[in-house]
Amino acid sequence: MKTILLHLLATAPVLGLGGFALAASAPTDIGDRRELFVDNQLVEQLSGQAAWQLHHPVPQEIAITHDAPWEGNFSSYHSVFKDGDLYRMYYRGWQVTALADRLDLSAVRNLCYAESDDGIHWRKPELGLFEFGGSKANNIVVPSGEFQGVTVLVEASAVFRDENPKAAPEARYKTLLNGPKNSKSLLAFQSPDGIHWSPMQIAPVMTGDGFDSQNLAFWDALRGEYRAYWRPQGGETKGTQRGIRTATSPDFLHWNNEADLGFADSPPEHLYTNVIKPYHRAPQILLGFPIRYVDRGWSDSMRALPQLDNREWRARENQRYGTAVTETLIMASRDGVAFKRWNEAFLRPGIERPGTWNYGQQYMAWHLVETKSALSGAPDELSLYALEDSWTGKGSALRRYTLRLDGFVSVSAPMGGGELITKPIRFKGRRLELNFSTSAAGGVRVEIQDATGKPLPGFALADCPAIFGDALERPVTWSQGPDVGALAGRTVRLRLVLNDAEVYAFQFRE
Repeated sequence: MKTILLHLLATAPVLGLGGFALAASAPTDIGDRRELFVDNQLVEQLSGQAAWQLHHPVPQEIAITHDAPWEGNFSSYHSVFKDGDLYRMYYRGWQVTALADRLDLSAVRNLCYAESDDGIHWRKPELGLFEFGGSKANNIVVPSGEFQGVTVLVEASAVFRDENPKAAPEARYKTLLNGPKNSKSLLAFQSPDGIHWSPMQIAPVMTGDGFDSQNLAFWDALRGEYRAYWRPQGGETKGTQRGIRTATSPDFLHWNNEADLGFADSPPEHLYTNVIKPYHRAPQILLGFPIRYVDRGWSDSMRALPQLDNREWRARENQRYGTAVTETLIMASRDGVAFKRWNEAFLRPGIERPGTWNYGQQYMAWHLVETKSALSGAPDELSLYALEDSWTGKGSALRRYTLRLDGFVSVSAPMGGGELITKPIRFKGRRLELNFSTSAAGGVRVEIQDATGKPLPGFALADCPAIFGDALERPVTWSQGPDVGALAGRTVRLRLVLNDAEVYAFQFRE
C-alpha cells in the first residue's frame, strides 16, 4: 500500500501559480545550452493570451544569377556554408529548354561553385578545370559523365565541410553524388580544398529506388556520427506521399539505421527536399526546411498567377509541371527522426511577380549562415537563400532572405498578457539570458520555481522588474541581481510573463 501511495504521489500533477496542473516529469538537463522555442520540447503550458508565433524571413537582394551556358534555368540544390573567412556555395547547373511539344531535358548537368567574403555579394571564379563549349573559363568542379573511374550524374548533391576531427586531410570536404542511374545509387566524394574532387571508393555507398531530391549528409558532432537524409523510393514512402528517410554512418561509407521521418500533428503532405542540419547556435536541435509541393490543378486562380504562357508550355510535358506550386516549411527534431513540423508556410511564394508561384520556387539552400546586418550597429542576422525564376527562361536566380538570430518561432503575447511555464529543467551557469523583443510599453518578467511550481525565494515574479527592449542576449535580473548560480543543478521551472512581447530563446551562462 505504501509503495502504491508513493507512486501516486510521484506521478500526480502538481499545481502551479493560478491553479494550473503541472505534470510531474523527470527534469531535462539543459546545462548551458541555448534553447529555442522552435519546438515544444521544454514547454509545459501556455496560458492567458500567450501563443506560438511562426516568423518569416524578409526578402533581400538577388544573391546570384545562374545565366551561364553551363548553368541555366533549372540550376538548383544549393549548399551554402561559412568556411573560415570565406562563404562557399555549390549548386547543380542545368538548362531545360522548351520545344514546341515538350521539354528538352538532355542538357549536361554540372556541379558548380561560387564564393563570397560576406555572404551577400557572390562571385563565380573561373577555375579552369573542365571544358564546356570549348572553354575551361567556368566554375564547374564536377561534370556529369565519366569522372575519375566512376560514372556520375550531377543531380541533387549537397556539399559540406567535414568537422570530424578524424577526417583525413584529403576528405575535409564531402558530398554524395548520384550514380549513373540517377535515382538508384549514391557515390561518396571527397576533396581537400572544396574544389578538386575524387571518389572515396568506386562502389556506391547507398543503393535503392530513391535519391531523386537533394541528397545531403553531415558530421553530427554532438552525436558523433554522420547522418544522411534523402527522398526514398521515388519519394513515395506512404501511399503516394513523397517523404524523407535518414540513416547514420561511422565513416561516411557504411550506412545503417535507416528510418522514415515521423511528424507529430501534421497531415500527410508531399515533401520534396529536407534541408536538415544541426542549428549552429543550438546543435542539439536539428532544423529542417523541407519544400512542400502542392498540385493545385487548373483553375481561374491558377491561370491568374504570373507567366501563364510559361506555365502552359511546361504543362505540355506533364500537367503538374504547370499546375504545381512549392514553398518552404520549417521543422525541428532532437533525435533526427521524430520532427515537430509547423504546418503553416515558413517561406511563402510571396507577392505575385515574374519568376514566382511556380514549381521550383523557394527551394531553400542548405543551410543558414550568419551575415552582417544592413543596419549600422545591429547584431548579425541569419541569411538564407531560396530559388526563383525556375524553368522560366535562360537562367534562374537565388534570392537572399534574412531573419534575426534564433528568430524562427517565438512565444508571444499581446498587451493583454500571457504566460509560459517550462517543464522541469536543470541548468549550469550564473545568469539567465533571453533573446526577446517588446514594444516600448511592453515587457517580460521571469520567475524561477521549484519542480512543484512554487516560486523560489528571491526569484518570484514580484522580485523581477519587467525587462523591455529588443536584444539577443539580455540578462534577466531580480531584486538581488542577475546571479542564479545558487540554483544551478537544482530542478526548477521557468515562468515567463509577457505583455506585448516575444521570446525566441533562452540560455543559462557563466
